[in-house]
Amino acid sequence: MLKIIHMKVNGTERELAVDDRESLMDTLRNRLGLTSVKKGCEVGECGACTVLVDGEAIDSCIYLAMWADGKNVMTVEGLKSKTGELSVIQQAFIDECAVQCGFCTPGIIMSAVEIIGTGRMYTRDELRKLISGHLCRCTGYENILNALEKALKESLAEK
Repeated sequence: MLKIIHMKVNGTERELAVDDRESLMDTLRNRLGLTSVKKGCEVGECGACTVLVDGEAIDSCIYLAMWADGKNVMTVEGLKSKTGELSVIQQAFIDECAVQCGFCTPGIIMSAVEIIGTGRMYTRDELRKLISGHLCRCTGYENILNALEKALKESLAEK
């Protein structure tokens, strides 16, 4: 059964007819062309499909599109400024070589946006726990943690 939903995606109002069984991941990736939302495990275990819904990091593969009705959804595509500048966390991932194959990167970056949004500094062990819902087979997480620490320090220094 189709339902009309309204949501703001990366700052743009969207109206869509969605099937009541359609995941937010499928809507974002397949219908809206937001390819940073990766299809990994499809059971909420790998974190590749992580997006922000009203500022909270969620696994969009197990979140129904109809639940996003009236909400703000953000993907990596929404992080760049209007002038094309990368966000602090995106630049930190580049600076710290925190990307290898890149499959897990968008999901981790979206979780990092939520982490940075708290406005507090975390220990390395706390950061490790906060990103524990993301599977990365390439990096060993050290450079990812370096990028998170760098972005947190820069963000807190700006405030």
